[in-house]
Amino acid sequence: MIGAARSFVHHHARVLEQRRFAFLFDGGPAEPVVTALAAYRNDDGGFGHALEPDGRGPSSQPLHTYTAVRLAHEVGDDRFAADAADFLGSVANADGGVPNCLVTARDDPRAPWWEVSTDSDLLMTALAASALHQTGVEHPWLDRASAYCWQRIDGLGKTHPYEVNACVQFLQHVPDRPRAEAAAARLGEIVREQGLVDLGEGQRTEGYAAGETHKPHDYAATPDSIARAWFSHDEVARDLDDLEAARRDDGGWAFPWPAWTPVTEFEWRPIVTIEALLTLRAYGRIS
Repeated sequence: MIGAARSFVHHHARVLEQRRFAFLFDGGPAEPVVTALAAYRNDDGGFGHALEPDGRGPSSQPLHTYTAVRLAHEVGDDRFAADAADFLGSVANADGGVPNCLVTARDDPRAPWWEVSTDSDLLMTALAASALHQTGVEHPWLDRASAYCWQRIDGLGKTHPYEVNACVQFLQHVPDRPRAEAAAARLGEIVREQGLVDLGEGQRTEGYAAGETHKPHDYAATPDSIARAWFSHDEVARDLDDLEAARRDDGGWAFPWPAWTPVTEFEWRPIVTIEALLTLRAYGRIS
């Protein structure tokens, strides 16, 4: 499975994903991953230039910045964290929240769901805060952002899978573990009550494309995830069986959301292929 995925990545992936694959599965060095990430960095400490394939413009955006900090930490390097926190603090609102997509991207090509706004966004703030908490960096913005996330999570009502997943990432890494465990338990009840998980029955979430669902492994990518307790052993086992079976003949996995421009299909598939392999390895399905 890894050999087929390696061939797929070499055929289709950007340099970043090739270097990341080499580090994660072939014992490759960390520095080339960080060097590849640095190419997406701007002088303001944020990241742009389509690091996340759905935002094609050069401007620094919170989602690109979250991704850069997370992937650098994955290889054991947190050199971008402090400057990233400065950037996020510079674009945050008074409540500590950051928008999903900044007005600097208004004229840039981007996916329809990259909606330009000045409003604080729980999904984006939770993701960005989670990556910085993971690095252990201390920053005034992170304190404000965490307070914003706690306030929103504690009062969460109707939500959607991507927002839930961002909250899971925040709860996985925020230092207050007892509070995080309690909040995760409530969040799991919301997921069940609102039907926000696909347990193999093809549930469709309002507003999303057919097949664009979240499976148990999307919330709990590893056995030690704070969301793992939401699902039974049998539910997780069936889901992992389905994940293995979803591998295509070319060795890679597909993604369930729409490809709004052709290049995103080629850039997203290596990313989700790496994530699928990481999940299967974490659960002992591959060595």
